[in-house]
Amino acid sequence: MTLRRKTWTPLSFDKVRTTSLFDRTSKVHRDQFARPWQPGGGFRDFLRGLPDILAGSEFTAAVAAICRALRADRAVLLGMGAHPIKVGLNPVLIDAMENGILSALALNGAGIIHDVELALAGRTSEEVADQLPRGEFGMAGETAAFIHAAVADGFRTGGVGLGRAVGRRLLARQPPGIDLSLLAAAARLDAPVTVHVAIGTDIIHMHPGMDGAAMGALSYHDFRLFSALVSSLEGGVYINLGSAVVLPEVFLKAVSVVTNLGYSLDGITTINMDFQRHYRPQVNVTDRPTAGRGRGITLIGHHEIMFPLLLAAVKERLSEEDIRRKN
Repeated sequence: MTLRRKTWTPLSFDKVRTTSLFDRTSKVHRDQFARPWQPGGGFRDFLRGLPDILAGSEFTAAVAAICRALRADRAVLLGMGAHPIKVGLNPVLIDAMENGILSALALNGAGIIHDVELALAGRTSEEVADQLPRGEFGMAGETAAFIHAAVADGFRTGGVGLGRAVGRRLLARQPPGIDLSLLAAAARLDAPVTVHVAIGTDIIHMHPGMDGAAMGALSYHDFRLFSALVSSLEGGVYINLGSAVVLPEVFLKAVSVVTNLGYSLDGITTINMDFQRHYRPQVNVTDRPTAGRGRGITLIGHHEIMFPLLLAAVKERLSEEDIRRKN
């Protein structure tokens, strides 16, 4: 008899064995739930009211990891794409550097372009769809001239990478928007900032002043400097903010070389923050580098909301810990 011709009778559940809800392991408990907001409350109340579930729990863990690293004098490194600059985060990033929350920055090539344009003109981010048909996309002369002059100076004097070369020139020239510049702030604070260029991806690579040898030499210097920074991440934190390809790849190679050279990354926490999930940040930042020796955390949301929220929460927790110590 085939299954098609068989006569089927609904299965009886009369002898099913049940278990007790009260003996069963449950993943969600009422003490993890959110607390309603009360008018007149403070930011600390808001943080305490977040649910201790999924992203709420991960956010709290990220804050705790950063504070733990800072208390232990371990590094907190930020690698980021250019979008955080374009959504207005420079003031909070500079504040984080000035207050010792961020030990160092790593940028892609587009990062220095937007940073320099903000310093020179107080504005950045052109409308590509309008400029491209006219052959004018990426053709701002002042941007390219400033960066290429900084590259030439750095290449000639030696001993500096791309991030410091541009930051140093900004400090020397003092453009009107220098207060918004990450590179200038890093140079002023003597904080490491590295720039990782993929030749052909940035608008300045199309300009006649482009010197591929000089640009490559300074960016290679920065990769070696970045690797030195990564070598200090035992018990530290690495944050990837909005870089989907370049920085995750650079970070993975740095992890490989420092491990090869015998440095420990035990206790490392990596945090990936973006508005959607991408393959490379997931595997190259949160998964592979932490396997068997740390923890990876993913926080999904818009940079302009999530990162100020994270930094504010870190400041609040550090302040609360200081108050407890005094009492």
